[in-house]
Amino acid sequence: MRRNRDFRRLFLALLVSFAGDWFLFVALTGLVFDLTGSPAFVAALFACTTVPFALFTFVGGPLADRLNRRTLMIAADLLRGALALGFLFISRPSQIWLVFVLVGGISALGAVFEPASSAAIPNLVDEDDLGTANVLFGATWGSMLAIGAALGGLVVSAFGREVGYVCDAASFLFSAALVLRIRRPTAEARAPARERPSLLAATREAFAYARRDHRVLALLTVKGGFGLAAGMVGLLAVLALDVFRAGDRGTGWLLAARGIGALAGPFIVRRVMRKHDLRPLFLAIPVAFGTYGLFYAAAAWAPQLSVAAALILGAHLGGGAQWTLSSYALQTIVPDHVRGRVFAFDYGLVTFTIAVSATLAGIAAQAFDVRIVMFVLACVALAYAVVWYLATTGVRRSITTAEPTRAEVP
Repeated sequence: MRRNRDFRRLFLALLVSFAGDWFLFVALTGLVFDLTGSPAFVAALFACTTVPFALFTFVGGPLADRLNRRTLMIAADLLRGALALGFLFISRPSQIWLVFVLVGGISALGAVFEPASSAAIPNLVDEDDLGTANVLFGATWGSMLAIGAALGGLVVSAFGREVGYVCDAASFLFSAALVLRIRRPTAEARAPARERPSLLAATREAFAYARRDHRVLALLTVKGGFGLAAGMVGLLAVLALDVFRAGDRGTGWLLAARGIGALAGPFIVRRVMRKHDLRPLFLAIPVAFGTYGLFYAAAAWAPQLSVAAALILGAHLGGGAQWTLSSYALQTIVPDHVRGRVFAFDYGLVTFTIAVSATLAGIAAQAFDVRIVMFVLACVALAYAVVWYLATTGVRRSITTAEPTRAEVP
């Protein structure tokens, strides 16, 4: 990173904006719970960070392959910064709808930024550095969740939620300034026939590519499977606020534990990220899934906040690992001209499954103890680990160290 200024700028842009996001989330979960007193509304807030993202990835992905990726990222950051300031005007229960509108807008713009940034990484680093770059990016999300959530809980408790809103807006503006300074091309030069396909044609091309390469199909189900059980993540704020009675600070600590796990997980699996041999990676993914589910099953019955935080940290060692492994493999396999669309589908699937899981978890938490709901979802994660391992047996057997990295694309 020291010798690559452009990668460093994108890395720092994500670092700052992720920290701001978690300042905002801590402030908003407390605001929504105070205004409504409802676990379902808190879970709905978590879902609202994902549903618009899932819908708009099918626009953001093709745009990342058609337009200048740097320009897309800057525009998305500027608009998100403006929307974040809108939370300053919300103070009454009758305004709760505006929280979801603003969060939805920020989420939709993230569906433009994320595919563009993920697709740009292989163009900003040397080929041999791609694995390390993915570890760093995976660690970025985790570290800023840890730092942003912990500091967010402390700052919001001490100075008020308005500070969290302003910090998030400022983080987007700072991110835009850093991306503006990137000088390397963020995409390869494309043949004229591939330069500007229609959005529908671009999406069809991505699906066709995935169907031809079973490795890609298998990898596209990794994050989506993670999302099926992610409703329990949306209930962490309810666990802190309603079970442990720890307030915004407790929410910050549980989210920080999640972030520390997500930070460390990618470093643990760095050794299995091998460009010419993906077999260890395909074995590590279900192990990471199992770790995620097992630790959350224990966290559901933790007797106190500190024990719950430690178990959540352990769970997200697996969560962070599986996310980084699947992203690295897709960046290694998928060619540049369809990479944005493939990542858009990847992000769209996980955000859709997160939204469904969070919505159902919120409804269930209204009728049952939140601990029971979390335990059931943890069992879903464990079951998915077993199913994914068995379903990808043929894919693992088909992988050889001598095979081409990328499938042929007509």
